[in-house]
Parts: sequence; C-alpha cells; structure tokens
Amino acid sequence: MTLTSQSRKTGSPQAVYLHIPFCTNKCFYCDFNSYVLKDQPVMQYLEALEREMEHTVKANPPGEIKTIFVGGGTPTALKPDEMAYFLRSVKTYFPNWADDIEFSMEANPGTTDAEKLAAMKEGGVNRVSFGVQAFQNDLLTGIGRIHNTDDVYRSLENARKAGLSNLSIDLMFGLPNQTVEMLNESIDRALELDLPHYSIYSLKVEENTLFHTLYQKNQLPLPHEDDELQMYLLLMSRMKEAGYEQYEISNFAKPGFESRHNITYWRNEDYYGLGAGAHGYVGRERHMNIKGINPYVEAAKTGLPRLDHFEISRPEAMEDYLMVGLRMLEGASASRFNEQFGESIEEVFAKPLGKMLNAGLLERTPDGFRLSEQGILFGNDVFAEFIGSISLNS
Repeated sequence: MTLTSQSRKTGSPQAVYLHIPFCTNKCFYCDFNSYVLKDQPVMQYLEALEREMEHTVKANPPGEIKTIFVGGGTPTALKPDEMAYFLRSVKTYFPNWADDIEFSMEANPGTTDAEKLAAMKEGGVNRVSFGVQAFQNDLLTGIGRIHNTDDVYRSLENARKAGLSNLSIDLMFGLPNQTVEMLNESIDRALELDLPHYSIYSLKVEENTLFHTLYQKNQLPLPHEDDELQMYLLLMSRMKEAGYEQYEISNFAKPGFESRHNITYWRNEDYYGLGAGAHGYVGRERHMNIKGINPYVEAAKTGLPRLDHFEISRPEAMEDYLMVGLRMLEGASASRFNEQFGESIEEVFAKPLGKMLNAGLLERTPDGFRLSEQGILFGNDVFAEFIGSISLNS
C-alpha cells in the first residue's frame, strides 16, 4: 500500500471538517445531525459558520491545509449563491492550501445541477462523493431516498462536465428487502461507471430513526445475517477482481485515490471540526458543537459554539489510535505509535494483541499489526478487545 506516512503534528491541524446540516428530506435510516431544508435560516447558518471559522483560527491558527471535507446533511442542498458564499468563507479563514489539497464534498444525486457544480469547482472543491446507496429504484424509495438511478447518471455526467473527475459513490448493503442478487446488480452498475473510489457500508439500525421504530415493531424486513455476510464477501471479491484496493473496512480505491481526509481520522490525527453538531480533535482534546440550528447560530455570535469539550487521557488516546488504525487494511503502525506516545505498541497492548494473534484475527506487518482476512469480518469484536485494556494490563 502506497500511502504516505504521517506522524501526529504538534502544530495546527492540517485537515478541516465542515458540517452543512440541511437535507431535502430525512432518510429512514439517518441519525446524523440533519434538518429538512424547508423554512430553515440557511444564510444565517452560513454566517454563523463563518463566525465559528473566525473564532477557531484566532484560537488555533491553521497551518498548511491538506484536506477539507464538507459533510452533512446534504451540502449540495445549498443554492449556487449560498454555495459560493460558503466556499469563499472557507478560503478566507483557511487560505493556506497545499498544492495537492483534497477538497471533498458530499452530494446527493439530483441536487447537483451544472450551476451548482460550477460554483463548487470555482470554490476549490475537487472531489465529490455521491450518496447513491443502491441501483434499484424500489430499494431507494424503501429507505427514504428521493433520487432515482437516472439522477445518478445525470449527476455524474454534470460533475464531469464541470471538470470534476475525482468522484466516489456510496453503496449500502443489508437494506430491507435487499437480496444478494440485488447487491450484485448494484455492484455491476457501479463498476460500469469506472470511478476511482467506492465506499460501501452495511445498514446500521440507529435509535431515533424511522427504521428503529419499525425494527422495534418487528416491521423491518432485513436480510438474514448469513445473507448479509455473503453480501460483504461478494463486495470484497468483486472490488478486488475489478482492480480496487480495499484500503479500509468499507472503502475501495484505485491506487492514489484513497480518501486522504478520512485517513486523517483513521490515523488518529488532529482535525478542525466546524458546524452544528460537528466534532473536532485538536491537541488531544475533543469537542462537540451545539446541534440545533438556531442554538448554534446564537452561540456562534459570542464565541465557539461548543456543547462539550474534554481532554483525551493518554490511555484512551492509545486505545483510539489502535482501534481506528486497525480499520485500515495496512494496519496500525508501531513506529507512528512510538512517535505519538514514546512507547512500544507491543508492550502497551501485550495481552489483547496476543489474544487476537492467537485467534487468527490479527496478523503482524513489517510495521505493526493488521486485521487478518477473518478479522476483517469480525472487526468490531477485535476492536472491543482493546477498550479498557491498558488499565487491565497495568
């Protein structure tokens, strides 16, 4: 795997996450901090976000920015003029961009016309991730998506016409009424697009969603767990056959097109987090912003709109490092662990590492440890072994 090594920087973060919480509608499985767009104070929110940028850079001035990621919600729910305003704000407060900056924005098919994509390109966006989820219109309707497969093709064509070629799509498996054959068809359609990157997630039934309510009433027709396992195995084999590298549990890319912003998270490195409900991690301190639109707007008038912030203890930071690092198929780096913490990963985690190696769920690499082929299928069980393990060892 040819991903450049990055140790924890002691200065300012080099990654920025920005949250646009508006959606045209709420999907049935979504528990993200998002709000239906109708009658929302969009410009007041964007002005508040700009104020948070101003407060943030005063408190912790940015260095060279290597990645920016705009998530939601649906950032492309913004109108072209709102998009242009927002992107000007980003450039104003985070002006020092690396020459090869990766500037990603999430998008929903059907919300990306030519004018909006032109505003995105003009504002510096050079990577777009489309939430496609499936290529069967019945399945899309059944999960609350408002787009159809025609919208997918139209949106991708519009993006390419706007000069955007670094494109990704999300697919989901384990959806209600989805079969292995349906997923295979979606993979066929996705691979025909010949995109540089694919993210493929299993459905999680989260609290405070319509799907959770239906699940509680035994009215959610989910695939059998054996079928869901077959879906994941099918995904991995089809992507590998097509020449895509599985560089993380849920992500596949052509060489050089891995999501560098998400790798920041998986390497447990610092990043700014701005917007309603956004999380950030700077100098081993995590924060979470106020979630509601109007409370966020009011709070940003006088300072940083924080709901909570807390320091991460050294043992917790070590556990976080290993758990997120093992999500990547290259594994958790022992040398980067030593650079961050000044200790040996093998000594700190001797007991759980030994147990998982013996169980065949982890394997050694030249620079640390990674999930085995079997371990990829039971990642959550592996990660759980490391929670609280340092205090147990000491």
